[in-house]
Amino acid sequence: MPRRTTLLLGILLLAALVLAALLLPIPSPAEMRAWADEAGAAASVVFLAAYAVCTIAPVPRTAFNLAAGLLLGHVSGVVVALTATIVSGLCGFQLARLLGREFVTRNLHRTSVHAVDARLSGGGMLAVASLRLIPVVPFAPLSYCCGVSSLALRPYLVGTALGSVPGTIAVVVLGDALTGNTPTALLICYGVFAALGAAGLLRVIRTAAPAGDRMAGVASRPDGAAD
Repeated sequence: MPRRTTLLLGILLLAALVLAALLLPIPSPAEMRAWADEAGAAASVVFLAAYAVCTIAPVPRTAFNLAAGLLLGHVSGVVVALTATIVSGLCGFQLARLLGREFVTRNLHRTSVHAVDARLSGGGMLAVASLRLIPVVPFAPLSYCCGVSSLALRPYLVGTALGSVPGTIAVVVLGDALTGNTPTALLICYGVFAALGAAGLLRVIRTAAPAGDRMAGVASRPDGAAD
């Protein structure tokens, strides 16, 4: 398709969206909650599926967490959001492992690739949980990185679950951020989570030596044996 035609279609689509936003009635948060209540369990199932599928791609989870609190309430919203987070993380991990692990294995001799792989696999659950706690670390790209590393599935899932709990609960409970004003409490929570994540990563970096360094240490011993 010619570039000019693509540009014209994009402009027309944008204009249609703007026109729809101006002319169509926008439901209030109370009306959306009422619709979800009327749908019953189906609303939770559909929302969980949409959340899990969409966030396999690099789509921010914050909007889904806010919507979970708005549509489903605090308790159901947290349960659905956390379940969808784990499902999404599992799918992203397995997809990356299926498609990209061979490439990483071929390039493990490179210093940068080997260092990242060693930190993730050596840090295990603590490394994943720490990274998940830091709000600026994107969810899906981290899932991909873990999937192509040597990290085992179990510590990845446990770390993802533990590291996602605080932020998910905070955003679901503070669903009133949908008003357009970010609550001060939400910013404080993000700051605390980032500090905890940074502390965890610092510990991982200090204690999880790359496998190559450990092997070099063993080889340098007179008897060549490990402790």
